[in-house]
Amino acid sequence: MRIAVIGAGSWGTAVAGMTGSHHSVALWARRPELAEAIDRDHANPDYLPDFRLPDAVSATADLAEAVSGAEVIVMAVPSHGYRQVLSEASHHLDPAAPIVSLTKGIEQGTMLRMTEVTGEETATDPSIIGVLTGPNLAREIAAGQPAAAVVAVRDAEVARTLQDLFMGPTFRVYTNPDVVGCESAGALKNVMAIAAGAAHGLGYGDNSKAALVTRALAELTRLGVALGGSPLTFAGLAGMGDLVATCFSDKSRNRTVGVELGKGRSLDDIVTEMRMVAEGVNTTRAVLALAERHGVEMPIAAAVGAVLYHGKSPAEMVRSLMTRAAKPELHGIG
Repeated sequence: MRIAVIGAGSWGTAVAGMTGSHHSVALWARRPELAEAIDRDHANPDYLPDFRLPDAVSATADLAEAVSGAEVIVMAVPSHGYRQVLSEASHHLDPAAPIVSLTKGIEQGTMLRMTEVTGEETATDPSIIGVLTGPNLAREIAAGQPAAAVVAVRDAEVARTLQDLFMGPTFRVYTNPDVVGCESAGALKNVMAIAAGAAHGLGYGDNSKAALVTRALAELTRLGVALGGSPLTFAGLAGMGDLVATCFSDKSRNRTVGVELGKGRSLDDIVTEMRMVAEGVNTTRAVLALAERHGVEMPIAAAVGAVLYHGKSPAEMVRSLMTRAAKPELHGIG
């Protein structure tokens, strides 16, 4: 098969490398100099310099060249640029080619998930638009450490094809028809990772972190179900699995933002020195707007928003969370 991976960040590069072991892959990089370096050295010097790409992976900064003739399109573009890039590519896409999003975010303003944006910008049948998601830290997967993910797409035959495409000896892939649940879990968990990082930055121990992550999962589930997802999805790789990885790994960009906020640093300083996008910084606002629209209570997400956008201190938000009115554990889920 011919695969197009749009976006040459760490995860896009890792996926290009995995699929390039058995298929022809075109990896699109926005910057021509990066595309040239990847093509020349078979490695991404900016994001995964120690990961050698298979010879079947070629890089280009020409979007039309990357997607023309591709049988599967993999979108690895941050949420804030997703629509523009896909719109530019749409004129060159085969409508029969499945489109898989790797992006864990929500579009600002519209509050749409990336598969919904894809549906608006392309002529692709919605049943073959999906996501690949789960506890997938790019550097670990590129290093060949055992990992698992879920590919969510409504068309069962396409789901099996994509499962075979992404599956490898160290990367196990499951299928799930619940695109809404899988995709919303991936976007929402970034907000919670900021909270988990702040808890670490404040010096809290394992009890505090475990309580926070468990209650974060309850919030993800409440909103995800309100959006149309299945509650069982949030107990799987897209929900609990991804949440655990991003809340506890020092490789998580969103957790890193939270850690530094917990230490008292300003958001502007933290974001300025980061090379890659921390989706949760932008996604939190959209998550809170979605929660308000659907009448879903999300106190942890609200606390993160207060820290990010209103200058509240993480310690102050901890006090507000701990002194809230008592509730049943499954409030808003059952």
